[in-house]
Amino acid sequence: MTQIKLGMKVKDKITEFKGILTAKVEYLYGCTQLGITPKLNKNGKAETIYFDEGRIEMIGKGIKPSTVKVKKNGGPSNNIKVGGRI
Repeated sequence: MTQIKLGMKVKDKITEFKGILTAKVEYLYGCTQLGITPKLNKNGKAETIYFDEGRIEMIGKGIKPSTVKVKKNGGPSNNIKVGGRI
C-alpha cells in the first residue's frame, strides 16, 4: 500500500471529493485530517476541504511539492516573535 503524501491526487472515499492533498493537520487529541484542494470551480474559486485521514485514498501522482516551493515559505505566523507579538 502506498503512503499518501502531500502533492498526491486524492479522493474522499465517501463523497468522492477530488483534488490535490495540500495540507495535513495533527490535533493534540490524536485526530489527523488531510486538506484536499480541488480544481477551480466555474466561479474561479477553490476551497480546501478537510477530511479524516482514513477517508482518503490516492488516485494519482499529482504534483511534487518542490514544484511549488518558494524561497521564503509561510504566512503571518512566521513573523511572530517570542511573546506572541508581530
